[in-house]
Amino acid sequence: MNEEFNPTFPPLFTGQQVTGQADPFAKACSQALLGCDAGLVIHNINADALRAAIVFTPEVALEQAMAVMITCGVGFQNALGALAPPEVAVHLGWQGEILVNGAGCGRLRVAASHADPRTEPNWLVVGLEIPLIPPSENSLGYTPDKTCLYEEGCVDVNPQTLLEAWVRHSLVWINRWADDGVKPLHAEWRGLAQDQGEDISFDLAGERYKGTYVGVDEDFGMLLRSGDDTRVIPLSRCLEKGGHP
Repeated sequence: MNEEFNPTFPPLFTGQQVTGQADPFAKACSQALLGCDAGLVIHNINADALRAAIVFTPEVALEQAMAVMITCGVGFQNALGALAPPEVAVHLGWQGEILVNGAGCGRLRVAASHADPRTEPNWLVVGLEIPLIPPSENSLGYTPDKTCLYEEGCVDVNPQTLLEAWVRHSLVWINRWADDGVKPLHAEWRGLAQDQGEDISFDLAGERYKGTYVGVDEDFGMLLRSGDDTRVIPLSRCLEKGGHP
């Protein structure tokens, strides 16, 4: 059950609460399609999960604009790192996965007005989904690769405070990216990236990928090595169809 609350966001950010099972990510995409202002933060905090989404209007081509997803991931890591006990470790997967103490604990999602990597998008939405409690008592111990904040010693982390901190820390990194380019963001990402340097396999956009995750390129495209060949998987492959055909 949602409680009415008015989070405090930085200037130019505006909050909008949705309740029940309403999906903030879908709502943000629909609002962006209607032409809402950048900085709209749609949020839904229930007893079991924190879900939110932010609308952006990046003024660069889509492939460069995908860095906004990275800034929001780093922003979340910084936010939870400041609020959680010091022993809680937070890492980030390339597709938006969030890992707490090595287990999956929610994700980031991203959609844009189109999927053309060379063209500036009218809007870009980044969504956040964080489970607070297990889906059921019976699930405890049966999914060791999945977790929730309260199972990882974060019972005292107020989800409303975490939402506010996520927006603030994400804005810090967006400003650094705008002012200083991608170098500082790359440096921060390298320390948080899950599975970098490891052999991995995954499905994405209907295609199966397998190889050694050796790093990312300037636009955070994954560098995946297989034998003597290294291919680049653009980060825009992670886009969901929130608004484009």
